[in-house]
Amino acid sequence: MIKERQRILIVEDEQAIMLGLEENLKAAGYEVIKASNGPQALKQGLEGRPDLVLLDLMLPGMSGYEVCRILRERGMQMPIIMLTARQDEFDKLHGFELGADDYVTKPFSIKELLARIRAVLQRGRSLTQGPRRYEFGDCILDLDARVLTKKGQAVTLTRTEFDLLAYFCQNEGKALSRDQVMNDVWGTQYFGTQRSLDSFVASLRAKIEDKPSSPRHILTVRGVGYKFVRE
Repeated sequence: MIKERQRILIVEDEQAIMLGLEENLKAAGYEVIKASNGPQALKQGLEGRPDLVLLDLMLPGMSGYEVCRILRERGMQMPIIMLTARQDEFDKLHGFELGADDYVTKPFSIKELLARIRAVLQRGRSLTQGPRRYEFGDCILDLDARVLTKKGQAVTLTRTEFDLLAYFCQNEGKALSRDQVMNDVWGTQYFGTQRSLDSFVASLRAKIEDKPSSPRHILTVRGVGYKFVRE
């Protein structure tokens, strides 16, 4: 059982899907608020104080991508799980670059979706050991403030991006397999693929590297996964 009722914003224009999600989320112990178009989603995301957003991409008035982008630009850091029928990898990468934390393709089972919600809401709780501040290149990562700066300017990270970067910093110099990273950062309930992890890494590189195509900090270890170095 969930000890504290967490609030989830469902953004979906198909009423049958909306009703099914609402019923199942309430049965799982969550509080639910709803929006059926882009402008409503933006208003609820800014004013409704959701702990997580389930965001359909194809919406009247404003796309889910645009809603996600504006929410992140306004400083909203709640997890966002995108819901879509699209399966193209470009769409996934684009969603991660805009600030999504996960991506679920329709049709999906409610059991899988609930597991993803729990996993996303629990992320970041293991980042309690080791130094609380890391400096690399022109960047400073402050774990206590959950802030990344580059050349003195704040860099917007999603919760997932922040936790992933913190994990890399805490494991500096180690060759980490993709499976190890996914298990340690997201846990065994994570349903993402190695391609999803690669998309998150690409998004992080775009934010911290001077030349993302020739990274200095998040390096690819061929046949293994990734390695983080400060210099």
